[in-house]
Amino acid sequence: MIGVGAMIGAGIFGLTGIAAGEAGAMGLLLAFFLNGVVTSLTGLTYAELGAAYPQAGGGYAWVKHGLARIFGFYAGWISWFSHSVACSLYAVLFGTFFSELLTFAGIEFGAEAILLGLSGTELAVKVLAALIALVFIMINVRGSSETGLVGNIITIFKIVILGLLVFFGLKAMINIPNWSDNFLADPSPFPNGMRGVILAMGLTFVAFEGYEIIAQSGEEVIDPGRNIPRAIFGAIAIVVTVYLSVAFVSIGALQQGSGLPNWLYLGENGERAMIETARNIMPYGALLMVLGGLASTMSALNATVYSSSRVSFAMGRDRDLPKIFGRIHPINKTPHWAIWISGILIILMAVFLPIADVASGASITFLLLFLMVNIAMVRMRKTHPDLERPFRAPFVPWIQYIAIAVQLILAIELFQLSPLAWGVTIVWLLAGLLVYRRHGAVQEAMKTEDTVLLEETITKRDYSVLLPIASETTARQMARLGALLAAPNHGELFALHVIRVPPQMGVSDGRAFLRQGRPILSEVVRVGREFDVPVRTMLRLGRDVPDSIISVAREREANLLLMGWPGYTRSRGQAFGSVIDLMSHHPPCDLAVVRHRQTDFPASILVPMAGGPNARLALELAITEADAIEARTGNRPQVVGLYLVPEASSDETLEERRAVLVNKLDIAEWPVELRTVRSDDIVDGILQEAASFDQIVIGASEERLLEQSLFGSIPQKISEDALITVIMVKRHDMVKFGLRRWIMSRQSR
Repeated sequence: MIGVGAMIGAGIFGLTGIAAGEAGAMGLLLAFFLNGVVTSLTGLTYAELGAAYPQAGGGYAWVKHGLARIFGFYAGWISWFSHSVACSLYAVLFGTFFSELLTFAGIEFGAEAILLGLSGTELAVKVLAALIALVFIMINVRGSSETGLVGNIITIFKIVILGLLVFFGLKAMINIPNWSDNFLADPSPFPNGMRGVILAMGLTFVAFEGYEIIAQSGEEVIDPGRNIPRAIFGAIAIVVTVYLSVAFVSIGALQQGSGLPNWLYLGENGERAMIETARNIMPYGALLMVLGGLASTMSALNATVYSSSRVSFAMGRDRDLPKIFGRIHPINKTPHWAIWISGILIILMAVFLPIADVASGASITFLLLFLMVNIAMVRMRKTHPDLERPFRAPFVPWIQYIAIAVQLILAIELFQLSPLAWGVTIVWLLAGLLVYRRHGAVQEAMKTEDTVLLEETITKRDYSVLLPIASETTARQMARLGALLAAPNHGELFALHVIRVPPQMGVSDGRAFLRQGRPILSEVVRVGREFDVPVRTMLRLGRDVPDSIISVAREREANLLLMGWPGYTRSRGQAFGSVIDLMSHHPPCDLAVVRHRQTDFPASILVPMAGGPNARLALELAITEADAIEARTGNRPQVVGLYLVPEASSDETLEERRAVLVNKLDIAEWPVELRTVRSDDIVDGILQEAASFDQIVIGASEERLLEQSLFGSIPQKISEDALITVIMVKRHDMVKFGLRRWIMSRQSR
């Protein structure tokens, strides 16, 4: 109902006539149908992102996630402007319908009263537009908004009126034997060609954008992953059906004596065309259409005043606009400054721009916004592959590419209809660049600096084991293993705790969480003292935990990233969870993921291997851990490298493959026992051999066909089924992140 209420408004009540004058009879139907298709393409994008990010801000928030910071700023800047322009359109249409209502009451406006180039009626429309905009601005400042029940009643009222128009229109067409001539009569069903259809599409595109409000309400929706996509597609289907039906009867059932074709007659009447159509088709049609138009524009006004002010409020809260936009009224608890500033912008455009230019400006800015959202969608499929997507749009990125191309064509073609609208839009974009350079970029840089709450360095070492810790319960166990891997390399432990800042808070406001992270890091420091390993600590704030961990690993040039896995995941379609799975695709350094089963030091370590850099890294880590345990306890764990061959292999084949493995890994002099075992099932063979060991260290699968998730299906199954501790490793692509211990040992030979 939110989406239908926003979409059935200005487009059908005020723009149908103007669009008919541009597109012609059949062209009007084609324009509405094609707009529905284009809307559905971008609707797929909004459905996926709205389900994945159910938060206020809509396209502004998604572009900030998916593209560079300046595009995120511009998405908000354009979204604010587009909602404001749409609101001014609704205000002008309210003035049009209300002046018509006054005419019904016998109140006439003198045509001779000219002010600022406006006739008496035009001046009355502008004054009424400014007054109604002011009324809803004050309502929003006070915090009073229409309830869901009232909004639904108004929406149903609009649909009933349009349904009556369609009913009486179809009834009238039955009695018109040659009604089809209204669509096919000379000069042509498409008098202005496809260009006229495209112009009509661009002009009325603003009427199809209301589904965005569904996505903006995501924070208040129950089960948004399921309900947001259903609401978007349901609203689009209902609205396109209504628009096509109304356009059909407006052309086919209208009987007027002007001698003009119906499409041209509608174009001559402009925003009053639907009133004249209803007057001709059904009893009390003009009055009912006026009442429906008033209800429509008022509900749309309330919604767009709300949405335009909330976008600017979100930008002020995020420091993309001056702080005044993010202030909350102490009594009403509303963003009063954001509402007033947005309201002034709305009133100025409603008063000084003609309605066709207002409609064109709204369509242009929404087209630009949707274009950016589609680009962000394509980008986020690559940069956020781990994102849980309850709804996945099909045929990405091709659908988005088609939508982007059509949106560019519509926006460019609108220049022919309204150069003024494009001029105002360009001025707004240039003003946005100035605001960004003077304010947004500076504040964004300050927010980035503020993400590091606390960093303490005792002593900096060349080799660093980065240890992201989520809780005190896992801190000690992970820190012990990290210390064992850092000590033989004369390295350090780098303990990191990332605090996720919720969307409703500014990143810099997250300093309130400082106390929460200190005990976690203090536990790692205590373990470092026990093992005589220096510890660096960092508390970091961020919206996205995986991104923050990756940033720290790159910024501080970590050599090994050590992470814990509890043995299960709540992330759909992922093997280990959003954080670990994201690291696996392109780890910022060598990566080790451990599933702890035992707390004591291992007495024996099994290293399954099949050659390759990940197998070598697994062996390096196992020997490094054994060295550290021997230095601490005096007892050296046994390290066994396991190589599996098929059951049918001969003894000669076993020895031959063993020799190849030794040469391939260059481990002839390493303190490791190599075993070659026959088994046709790799996982079962490893698990049977591991029954007499305390720990498994296994590298990522090298075979592409087996790489189904983080480390491939084999390490995943072993980590799930083994009853002992399992460490899974994957080497970074760059050589400089290898274990320094082994580089130094090779140089000394």
